[in-house]
Amino acid sequence: MNVRSRFSVCLAILIALAAVCAPTPSIQAQTHGVSGQAVYKLTQEYLAAAPKRYIGSPGHAAAENFIKAHFAPEATKGNFIADNFSARTPIGQLSMTNYIVKFPGKKDGVIVLASHYETNYPLKDINFVGANDGACTTALLIALGQYYRTHPPQGYSVWLVFDDGEEAVKEWSNSDSLYGTRHLAAKWSGDGTIGHIKAFIVADMIGWKSMNITKESNSTPWLLDVLAKAGKDTGHVSYLFRDSQAIEDDHLPFKQRDVPVLDIIDYEYGTPKDPEAFHHTEKDTIDKLSPASLQVSADLFLDVIKLIDQH
Repeated sequence: MNVRSRFSVCLAILIALAAVCAPTPSIQAQTHGVSGQAVYKLTQEYLAAAPKRYIGSPGHAAAENFIKAHFAPEATKGNFIADNFSARTPIGQLSMTNYIVKFPGKKDGVIVLASHYETNYPLKDINFVGANDGACTTALLIALGQYYRTHPPQGYSVWLVFDDGEEAVKEWSNSDSLYGTRHLAAKWSGDGTIGHIKAFIVADMIGWKSMNITKESNSTPWLLDVLAKAGKDTGHVSYLFRDSQAIEDDHLPFKQRDVPVLDIIDYEYGTPKDPEAFHHTEKDTIDKLSPASLQVSADLFLDVIKLIDQH
């Protein structure tokens, strides 16, 4: 063997060893179906297009157009539905719209992912933009829709619901809140759709830099178990269940009709002295959010859906 041949063999061995010893990307890095950074960017774009989105405002119409623009492919297939309705409120009848985006699966049944897209009506006269409260979860659902467009569900169908009128128009009560999901639950109960829903899952306020998702006790116990397992699967256990409480949110109209429900929400949103300092205030702005928290949220949602498919 001449010197050149010996050198070539040694070089080949070194390259092979380097390939074996080189650090591999983490499992987490390999399995992100949705990018938290992309969700953050979508949130910024949504806030720029529709910073104030209270019902009846130009911003509300802009928010609707933003959602529509991201689902043109589904609209051409008849899988983007505008659910228009009129709701009786303390200030009279108001026109509202839920948007439903359908991604057909291979199993008989539907997993619904929902988030409200409007901002709080009583706060319409202050600079309330709802970055965490409505904007980032709207962006998350859009990003999940983009994922399912290119990765069609292999289990149950996945439907996205951008619901309107979650917030009270005057003061929170059973009749002045949850307009969109109350309407939709009644509609789907009447036409039989509700019997096909395997889980109704709400995304709410899950973009905060200091996020820790509440163990929400109005949620169905087995779905809370699924969320806990998703935390383990994705390595995000530390973001779950620091506190536990019952929260009135968009899942309640479906819970009342015996649909399995899960509210994925971080109700604490503020400071150590005042855990709700940012909630429903002008301080609910994009600087309070982080791509890292939105990555956690995206990972959890995708894994929860996978686990429900296996349930």
